Amino acid sequence: MDTYPPSEKTWTIHTRPEITAKYQILDRVGSAAYADVYRGRRLSDDVTVALKEVHDARSALREIEALRVLQGSQNVVVMHEFFWNDDDEHAVIVLEFFRTDLAAVIAEAAAGGGGRGFDVGEVKRWMMQVLSGVDACHRNMIVHRDLKPSNFLVSDHGVLKLAHFGQARIIMEPGFDSTEENPPPPYEHDYASSVPESSSIEHPSSSEAFPHDQGTINHEEYFRVLEEMKSKNTIYDTDKDPNIQDGNTSCLATCTTSNTDDGDDDLWKASLTFEAAEEEERRNELDCCLTPRVGTRWYKAPELLYGSTDYGLEVDLWSLGCIFAELLTLKPLFPGTSDVDQLSRIVSVLGNIDGESWPGCSKLPDHATTSFGNVERPIDFEECMKNCGKDQVSMIKKLVCYDPARRATTMEMLHDKFFSEEP
Repeated sequence: MDTYPPSEKTWTIHTRPEITAKYQILDRVGSAAYADVYRGRRLSDDVTVALKEVHDARSALREIEALRVLQGSQNVVVMHEFFWNDDDEHAVIVLEFFRTDLAAVIAEAAAGGGGRGFDVGEVKRWMMQVLSGVDACHRNMIVHRDLKPSNFLVSDHGVLKLAHFGQARIIMEPGFDSTEENPPPPYEHDYASSVPESSSIEHPSSSEAFPHDQGTINHEEYFRVLEEMKSKNTIYDTDKDPNIQDGNTSCLATCTTSNTDDGDDDLWKASLTFEAAEEEERRNELDCCLTPRVGTRWYKAPELLYGSTDYGLEVDLWSLGCIFAELLTLKPLFPGTSDVDQLSRIVSVLGNIDGESWPGCSKLPDHATTSFGNVERPIDFEECMKNCGKDQVSMIKKLVCYDPARRATTMEMLHDKFFSEEP
């Protein structure tokens, strides 16, 4: 297990009496710019848990609220409880513990067996559990906004659960109430028994993959504390930690960028200062907009790369397609090194961005500032996904397409014939 240096941001996780009275803090197993994750032991029953210390109030509030709405959903990590520090606006969220994630599973498959990868049965099992977790979000009008392999945790028995909801948003629609005490139940389906068995992974039983014991949270107390926290912390979108990854540089489509007439800074600067990004979020919040500065570049939908502020669940669907392609090929589909390079890789495969392939694309905020040379012969998916069957490539195409309205929903994917046919 990797070891991590002492956190400079830690508050009182080791000394806070309400935490140490219930949990023994064992070791730190993960760290990012705005969160640290500890392995702990619940003293009442010796159950191993994860204690996620979040150093940003907005991310903490969003994760807590999303997990509350999804409590009891299949293939979503369980939140047992949370602790809030009123003094410095830090939070500790107690979650079920997992030793690894889907990114590590993919890396292990790529490293072993000469890169042979998973067999079809294994791929289908992973995909259906991924879809189950994201479908639960979308049924509750939650857009995750940072779907990637490392955000799907995996148990020792092959159970996969979606986690890390710090960038999630609950999209309000008429008739939808995110504070409903008994939200509609998620779609019920025995995913664990509907996919053919494979001998190369340890398959969970239906009850193991989708447990019903989701911990206990006092709903009335939860909402009282949550509303109190909200009153102290105005929630804006934020992109403090976009988790950007780098890949091999290869700008396959020629790109030209230009400044806007009003003298705004170049669209493709590597990053904003946090203060500037926060001010942008305040303006967006007043206009009821979402921020495009979310997610991880390799899995980021093109509308986000073009600065859209009125996107929806469809950004997650694009990410799903990229994740599924990675499960099939054991390598990222679009490993861009910058936002420009990311778009160029996408254009090189999908072809030209125009009104036919993407109705309304010209209205995107940054469309006019960035253009690509004409791509006469795009690299097709078959070339990108060598050794994959036509049905597998077809499934990726249903998700990885320019027009958000054309992307298959999680429910449509769950009912796709790809999952009902034998490997």
